[in-house]
Amino acid sequence: MSIAQNKKAFHDYFIEERYEAGIVLEGWEVKSIRAGRANLKEAYVVIRGKEIYIIGCHISPLTTASTHIHPDPLRTRKLLLHAEEINKLIGKVERAGYTLVPLDMHYKSGRIKLEIGLAKGKKQYDKREAEKEKDWERERQRLMRSK
Repeated sequence: MSIAQNKKAFHDYFIEERYEAGIVLEGWEVKSIRAGRANLKEAYVVIRGKEIYIIGCHISPLTTASTHIHPDPLRTRKLLLHAEEINKLIGKVERAGYTLVPLDMHYKSGRIKLEIGLAKGKKQYDKREAEKEKDWERERQRLMRSK
């Protein structure tokens, strides 16, 4: 079940590979995410050393959470992947000109997971071409229904 999606990533990038990563979260963040208060629109993924982090993922704190903590909604959160996956991603990002983008936050067997994509940026003409294809597909479906 999806919690938050980054639809803009599909508009701005060609997604070539997808990976599912765990996220290191605090208790108040889990409660907020379960209440549907997560946002991936401005988020991006960076590599620091041999670790991968998500920056800019906004998780709004609940007012009923804890009173003795001071939540930071834009905290940098570590992503959990296998070492060989991380090494593969580091190689692609550094050598091949790819970038990592968060695509979808979802539940998997009670845990909160983040789907990240290995992506290449789209040029403006690619975005226009994708928009034309989408419009044509919509028009074709409309014509098929009217017959």
